[in-house]
Amino acid sequence: MKNVWNTWNSISLVKRIICGLIIGIILGLVIPQATAISILGNLFVGALKGVAPILVFFLVMSALCHMGEGQKTNMKFIVILYLLGNLISALSAVLASYLFPITLTLSESTAASDVAPPSGVTEVLTNLLMNVVANPVDSIVKANYIGILAWACIFGIALKKANDGTKQALENIADAVATAVKWIISCAPFGIMGLIFTTISEQGLSVLLSYGRLILVLVGTMAFVALVLNPLIAFLCMRSNPFPLVFRCLKDSFITAFFTRSSAANIPVNMELCENLGLDENTYSVSIPLGATINMAGAAITISTMALAAAHTMNVSVDFPTAFILCVLSAASAAGASGVAGGSLLLIPMACSLFGISNDIAMQVVGVGFIVGVIQDSCETGLNSSTDVLFTACAEYRDRRLHPENYAK
Repeated sequence: MKNVWNTWNSISLVKRIICGLIIGIILGLVIPQATAISILGNLFVGALKGVAPILVFFLVMSALCHMGEGQKTNMKFIVILYLLGNLISALSAVLASYLFPITLTLSESTAASDVAPPSGVTEVLTNLLMNVVANPVDSIVKANYIGILAWACIFGIALKKANDGTKQALENIADAVATAVKWIISCAPFGIMGLIFTTISEQGLSVLLSYGRLILVLVGTMAFVALVLNPLIAFLCMRSNPFPLVFRCLKDSFITAFFTRSSAANIPVNMELCENLGLDENTYSVSIPLGATINMAGAAITISTMALAAAHTMNVSVDFPTAFILCVLSAASAAGASGVAGGSLLLIPMACSLFGISNDIAMQVVGVGFIVGVIQDSCETGLNSSTDVLFTACAEYRDRRLHPENYAK
């Protein structure tokens, strides 16, 4: 049995998910009456629903209480680039969703009557502020992700002056929850098999076309950010042709991150690339690990796109001021996305809560995210990780341009 388990884990998660996807489609077409298979999808979504609030709370709190005291002059500008990149990526996703609206196919039991759409931006802001000040324990129990994020930030900042033992304990808890998430996601092939079986047996094979459109919007938006917006930001910093640097980051960082699907696992690759680019070690030794935590442009795109797709599916009208609030929320929450594969999907319910979409429906959208995640999450991680190096390099090249005397050597 142990040999079977080790053999199973030796196969890449991407290949296992593809196998689960194919098997689910075949079973849904051949034996649609075998409804017991659906329980695999229900268990998978239920496990994610249970662990996601705890993951977000401890991950964000631990990251903030360990944040350094600003060890390098370029760090402030790099952090600004990270946050700006998150925001404009989320805005790009919103614009793409307006241009190419997506309707998801959820379970037949999901009805529009389950949703209480807000009447306007005032109600959205009121709900947002009330969720922020909700009881932290109650927020975790009821999966109020906005309250979870707010209290995690407050506690994280408050614990910056705590002793090392307390900080280490928080880090250990965050690591333990992240490990639990990895165990759950390792079961994704079975969960996805159950989810796709339910979809195919209820709706038929044609429903996969909607997933194709979703993938095109997600990947297309990420490509636009990587090849248009990021080069524009790089040009404004460097005042020279940015594409050699952009393509170097894509070649040396994006490709490895695409296959590892983990920004954290790509940190050694990025640090080596920074060394090869001749960047200051005192800067990139801090900015690259920090970027793996908070620089999540791809995650901001995923969260915004999936939340708006859920709103469109449930016939919830979203005006642009409300959508802009979604951009800010997606950009901020993306920084709390888990470093494991599919981590950004766990924050979709928080974004959906802006539109009055219930957690149950939102977790079905998360399930759809895992179905397309074979492509989406790989591209998302590649964009996130390669941008860590790009923005670190841009900040230093800008400083060299403005203060050449500091680099006389």
